[in-house]
Amino acid sequence: MSVVAPIRRLAAVLPALLLAACATLTPQQADRAAAIALEARSGESTCAARDACAQPSPLRRLAGQAFSVTTPEQPRHYALILDRGTDAMLARVNLIRSATTTIDLQTYIYDEDDAGRLVLDELLVAARRGVRVRLLMDQLAAMQSVETLAALSGVHRNFQVRLYNPVLGRARVTYPQYLIAAACCWRQLNQRMHTKLLLVDGAVGITGGRNYQDDYYDWDDQYDFRDRDLLVAGPVAREMAVDFEAFWSNRRSVPPQRLVDVGRSLLANGVPALHAHDFKRPERAEAMREDASDAILVQTRLVDHALAVGAVEYVSDGPDKHHADSPLEHATASRSLVQLIESARHEVLLQTPYLVLSKPAQQLFERLHERPDPPRIVVSTNSLAATDAFIAYALSYKYKRRYLRDFGFHIYEYKPFPEDAPIDLDATGAFLPEYVETPVAPPATAAPDRASVLSSARYRRPLNTEYGATRYLRRYSNEPVPLKRAGVRIGMHAKSLVIDDRVGVVGTHNFDPRGDTYNTESAVVIRDAAFAGELAASIRRDISPANSWVIAPRDKPPVLWGLEYSIGKLSEYLPVFDLWPMRYATSYEFVPGADCPEPLPPDHPRFRQCYRPVGDFPEVNMALKGLPTRLFTAFGAGLAPIL
Repeated sequence: MSVVAPIRRLAAVLPALLLAACATLTPQQADRAAAIALEARSGESTCAARDACAQPSPLRRLAGQAFSVTTPEQPRHYALILDRGTDAMLARVNLIRSATTTIDLQTYIYDEDDAGRLVLDELLVAARRGVRVRLLMDQLAAMQSVETLAALSGVHRNFQVRLYNPVLGRARVTYPQYLIAAACCWRQLNQRMHTKLLLVDGAVGITGGRNYQDDYYDWDDQYDFRDRDLLVAGPVAREMAVDFEAFWSNRRSVPPQRLVDVGRSLLANGVPALHAHDFKRPERAEAMREDASDAILVQTRLVDHALAVGAVEYVSDGPDKHHADSPLEHATASRSLVQLIESARHEVLLQTPYLVLSKPAQQLFERLHERPDPPRIVVSTNSLAATDAFIAYALSYKYKRRYLRDFGFHIYEYKPFPEDAPIDLDATGAFLPEYVETPVAPPATAAPDRASVLSSARYRRPLNTEYGATRYLRRYSNEPVPLKRAGVRIGMHAKSLVIDDRVGVVGTHNFDPRGDTYNTESAVVIRDAAFAGELAASIRRDISPANSWVIAPRDKPPVLWGLEYSIGKLSEYLPVFDLWPMRYATSYEFVPGADCPEPLPPDHPRFRQCYRPVGDFPEVNMALKGLPTRLFTAFGAGLAPIL
């Protein structure tokens, strides 16, 4: 009886949930909600000047310089790698203030935290001084408040918002609604706009890995991403503008006032006021505003580091990828990356936060490895201790043997507390504890990571993960894992590629099955040795011993090694029940000394003399996360297509 009663209650409630989830606005209601938003839009103007009172900007001047020397035969550009989160925010705010005509912003995640609200406030100021502002967000990861979206729908005549590919015709979905969407609309649910772009006046663009959330700008005091953006000024911005327009005008991009929840709010209550944001650290936001007005600071911190380059290519999947019966036919970004990697002769430097390769990618690297003189493949990715996507790492762990032996990868896994990361610790408001690793355990003075051990709200950030389809999995499945010690944690999120120190790529593609099949992706390709060298240096910094562990084969056991290897290989190929406990590879730490003055690659004859094994999951509190990791390794292969 105790079991039957809950089932009966669920059966009684389920029809109501289905009806609520599938409810829609009538065309008349949608039109009325849109009219309410339109009528409420302010025409307030804070500027009558033709240039919209734009702030002079040395970043914006880069575009003028590039266009002035560009010819049809020889386009010229300036490119600036934005490694530091605070620099990435500084560039955005400064460019927004420099806009004279248009600002187009396209993103996957837009959170209502300090970073998101600071940028939103700057966009609204630009709209009020006469700049046309368009904000396009993926629906699953857009602003979490229906009230905020309702307010933005009627905030100003120069400010427009659209949500890409809304499931169930809603701006926000609850957990039960998500489950219903997964049951009825699995393909649509997975088709996400992962493209990220900020475009000012059709002349300067920023693209790369960063979304709009504190974690991406060194503004979170617990977990921040080591990410990378690229600012490009010059003619390629026109291609970016065409691509943005294709997304903006696509039928999947819907004004929030025409969606069920926002529309009903408008019909019932009108357009609410956009409330002032209560900044967690208002002094930090104010300091950023002041820095963005300092032309000398922007010049020295950013512009002086820009590189003059020639032709620049912007590759983007475009929204047609989501209309096609065969998405791979429209996976422009994936095809471009494959062609670049196939062109390698000496080395491929690949950086991805989630090393879960699609079957075509695996076949590509297998072909490269079978060449008589294969290129070296160096991969920078997350460790289990650093990642924000535990399930993705568990699947990566499953295929380590294949990556090392069949593809010849040199894998470097990012540490959660890197010693030399381009992270502004002062901006986070936190600190990295001083800690010297030992082969046994952290020193007694290293405090345990109690907050994550207790699974507090500190790490309950479902939007941090790039995996839309797994967003509503149990929170313990997709969050940073508990560690042995506390401190602000750094996770890899950069997506970059360098071919033979001659071609550099910065984009949004994680080099994973989702990027091939479900997500729209974009990337900037620059065929310039100086740029490729600078990007390569940035990645090599990430894989240095101070910042990463090396993955290499374990020492061979004294007996029955061949049998153990064969059983492990057979177990790896099983889609489920991959239960063999001994894995082919483990993590190694560099031990400098008189005989080991410099780091060595894992295939060097003296590698084992200079490196010591530190276990499969260094820094991780194995009592709390080791078993689940192995379980997902054993049973999670079916998730690979949506990862």
